[in-house]
Amino acid sequence: MRTIATLFAILAWAAPLAAQTKASDKEWNALIDAAKKEGKVVVAGSPDPVMRNEIMPKFKERFGISIEFLAGRSSEITARVKTERGSGIYSVDVYLAGPDTTATTLYADKMIDALKPLLVMPEVVDAAKWKGGKIWFADPEERFAVRPFSSVATLMFLNTEQVKPDEMRSAKDLLNARWRGKISTEDPTTTGSGANAAARFYHELGEEFVRKLYLDQKAVRTRDRRQMSDWLARGTHPICLNCREDDVRPLVKEGFKILEIFELADIPGSVNGSPWMLTIANRAPNPKAAQLFANWILSREGLGIYARGYGSVSMRTDLDESYLNSGNLPKKGVKYFDDTDWNWIVTGRHEYREKVWRVLKGK
Repeated sequence: MRTIATLFAILAWAAPLAAQTKASDKEWNALIDAAKKEGKVVVAGSPDPVMRNEIMPKFKERFGISIEFLAGRSSEITARVKTERGSGIYSVDVYLAGPDTTATTLYADKMIDALKPLLVMPEVVDAAKWKGGKIWFADPEERFAVRPFSSVATLMFLNTEQVKPDEMRSAKDLLNARWRGKISTEDPTTTGSGANAAARFYHELGEEFVRKLYLDQKAVRTRDRRQMSDWLARGTHPICLNCREDDVRPLVKEGFKILEIFELADIPGSVNGSPWMLTIANRAPNPKAAQLFANWILSREGLGIYARGYGSVSMRTDLDESYLNSGNLPKKGVKYFDDTDWNWIVTGRHEYREKVWRVLKGK
């Protein structure tokens, strides 16, 4: 009798759990149906071959819903959106934006809705599927901005036919007269990866280093990231401070001798949340499709496609990481500088970026 009683007790305890799972399934299916009625989702993000070549067709195949992708620099897109909103036009559903734009514009200017209550897909809300035991909400309220990646960041790329690895042991090696005019950087005078890298150099090595690197060494500035990777491959500018891994990876496959550098003797390794943070626009024109996309992009399938395509380390526990560059995987026990830490973004980085701009403007 005791065994039977125990069995009934277990079944009674488990029943609510089963009901919750079933209710989640019903909620998920209802969301899919509602999203299909809207027909599309408008996603804004940086120009991205993974999005266009893999995410868009897979989402269409999976749900029958099209992704309208607005590609451009995050700062330019949000400036456009602000102008549209001033005229009562709300055109964007989802942002896949960089951390600066997410923190200092989308969140600060209240352009986004809380994402946490919109996440309903069972495998997404399952804490066991996430490193750290939960979805990483980066914002102070832990409700608005999901950070699904954390990789050891690239410090620079070298064309090893022009620059030997033993010639670049410390950041101060960048100041060798031999490399004058041979270093490329994304324009550090505007918000973006170029300014972020310069802010980190200033933080770690000071004003004089920044002055020598960007001015005395005549670092070549551009806002065209593909131009930087082309210069790197050709050896025109064999040191690239801000090339993106997804641009460089095909060049390596083609046989170009390119080396990725993660740290130097005087610059410790760092982690970041590239390529994007996920947020949902408030007053989204397609709210159900936006919710569906946000859930799916955080799923094993969605995030797995993106992580593999971009070569980033995801925060999910159930993705294969054997294909990743071992240098991108954070090592246990190592304390990294977190370049996507929210407080660093809104205070430290902003402060040091302003200092960099004053140096570059000669003030």
